[in-house]
Amino acid sequence: MKNRQLNPNWVAAVLIGFTLLIVAILPVSIRIETNTSTADSPTVVEYTLKTVLGQTPPMAYIGVGGTIDGVINPDLTANVGDTVRITVINGDPVLHDMMIDEFNAHSGHLDKQDQEGVTEFVANRPGEFVYYCSTPAHREVGMQGKLVITGEAPSGEYVAADQSPSVALQPTTAPADPNAVSIVRNPADVPPPVGDREPMTVRVDLTAVEVVGQLADGATFSYFTFDRTVPGPMLRVRVGDSVELHLKNDTTSLFPHSIDLHSVTGPGGGAVYTQTNPGAETMFTFKGLNPGLYVYHCATPSVAHHIANGMYGLILVEPEGGLPPVDKEFYMMQGEIYTAQPFGTAGHLDFSHAKMLDEDPEYFVFNGASMALTTDEYALRANVGDTVRIFFGVGGPNATSSFHVIGEIFDRVYDQASLTASPLTDVQTTLVPPGGATMVEFALEVPGRYILVDHALARLERGLAGYLYAEGADAPDIFHSEGEASSAGH
Repeated sequence: MKNRQLNPNWVAAVLIGFTLLIVAILPVSIRIETNTSTADSPTVVEYTLKTVLGQTPPMAYIGVGGTIDGVINPDLTANVGDTVRITVINGDPVLHDMMIDEFNAHSGHLDKQDQEGVTEFVANRPGEFVYYCSTPAHREVGMQGKLVITGEAPSGEYVAADQSPSVALQPTTAPADPNAVSIVRNPADVPPPVGDREPMTVRVDLTAVEVVGQLADGATFSYFTFDRTVPGPMLRVRVGDSVELHLKNDTTSLFPHSIDLHSVTGPGGGAVYTQTNPGAETMFTFKGLNPGLYVYHCATPSVAHHIANGMYGLILVEPEGGLPPVDKEFYMMQGEIYTAQPFGTAGHLDFSHAKMLDEDPEYFVFNGASMALTTDEYALRANVGDTVRIFFGVGGPNATSSFHVIGEIFDRVYDQASLTASPLTDVQTTLVPPGGATMVEFALEVPGRYILVDHALARLERGLAGYLYAEGADAPDIFHSEGEASSAGH
């Protein structure tokens, strides 16, 4: 048999065709959920994460697909040189994102259910890096995981993209929001006494609303509120009443919200049934078993964050027969506000979770804003001869109040807001802890302006004061001076 010589052109055509066939059946990128690349064969490494609420931790990412499927905050892996592509799916209508600082990686802000964001970067250095949600307090309650990159760094000093090692990033302050509104609850906005009636069913409707409010002159802040004010509405029922509480979360909210009422006997004070996403409504019922004055607040993680941003109020459970009548009733609550910017900074101020954990507030407030109850609109007003009752509570979340009225003495203090125990009498200053309340009563004998303070008086210089104006005839037999009055307190 003769040797047959292959045609070189035919061989080349076959090889080219075979190569094209192999290329056609290979994917352009390789989608994997656990990394199988090596430092010598960089590739595209893809992961998908979905946000979840209501598990342990309260907020987290969960892996989707591959070996990370169903894993909470899974470890992600890659090799130096790989392109890492991370898809984030928002599992709820709440504001989330995903960031990795060292690679300037950001998924973009996601505030709609099933919305997706993608970030892609080159893993150009080895090490362990944190991916996390940058929405305030979300990282702290569980939304973080780890990216592990193995291999050797390229030669030369590493410089993060779009950053210069010689320039330190400085926090910026946005201008004050021109559309900010007053969030101050008028202290005279008190529901009428229950009086002497039989127990009944009472329906309460509250709406969680996130509001940009006026914190101080020239400064605005993003508040969380019940019904658009701080504190939320004062609720007033009778011991033995059955309360049907409906909580709506406004469609414009970016966070879930809930309510825990200290007057409730039952798990979470109602919070276990009212974790409410934006646009949703929840409901539960409870019976008022114990008379007293009780704090209510949001109990969605981070609970302290939601309280610090304004989500608290008081519910009064009157004893049988009601409370003794007085001439004037007022509603006040004390809280702290933690801003990244120092006290007195103009502009739109940002919440600081770190300062909250350090219990280092920039502002102390009565009824939500700096010096709010010293204004003509919100100052307390009564007449000489009136008996005055103040329902006072501390939302906190951290600081105890030493409540005091400069120039007055409390005739009666219902310590710890116990309405069934005998009141203390002739009290100068009363302690109220975070999540606690008191009811104080006194008569006004002398006209003038009385200053309401926390007698930890340095807090006055952080925005904590209110005025009570008493109008009427002088009482020189009680208080008199030939000198000219000054504006000083004591």
